Amino acid sequence: MTSAIPVGDAYPYLRAASAGIRHHSRTLTPRAQHPAPAADRLQLDVLHAHLTTLHQLLDQLAETTRPPHPAAGRQLATAHTRLWQATAALHDAFHLLPVADATAPGTGCHPERLPEGPPVLTICQRHLAAGHTVRRKTTPADLNTPAPRHTTTCSQ
Repeated sequence: MTSAIPVGDAYPYLRAASAGIRHHSRTLTPRAQHPAPAADRLQLDVLHAHLTTLHQLLDQLAETTRPPHPAAGRQLATAHTRLWQATAALHDAFHLLPVADATAPGTGCHPERLPEGPPVLTICQRHLAAGHTVRRKTTPADLNTPAPRHTTTCSQ
């Protein structure tokens, strides 16, 4: 996936994060000899962290874009809402996956070793914190509305 807009060095961290996601996607591409592994909780936790950070970025972009360009700001706000829906679904999937075998050596949860608490609480804390932004700026009706159709015309 490439863009016609030159990125340069304006957003190096965003480019690095995108490169990391592309690399991870390529490693998950199933091959005949090695089928893609099923998602695990750690993988979903890391992806959830990425999505919540992207959610914050979209929130900031929508706020700064809306005054000078209201239509573009509304589209970014819609993307913000849709990204939250994806983040919420990812959070739900995390809780539906089985917990690692706590009886295996070295796999037990030891919250006293983690300054941020047990991993299951970390994803929930992150999700709740992001949810505060969503509730402040989005109505429940917006969250339950299906994604709108693409209405703008693309030109080259």
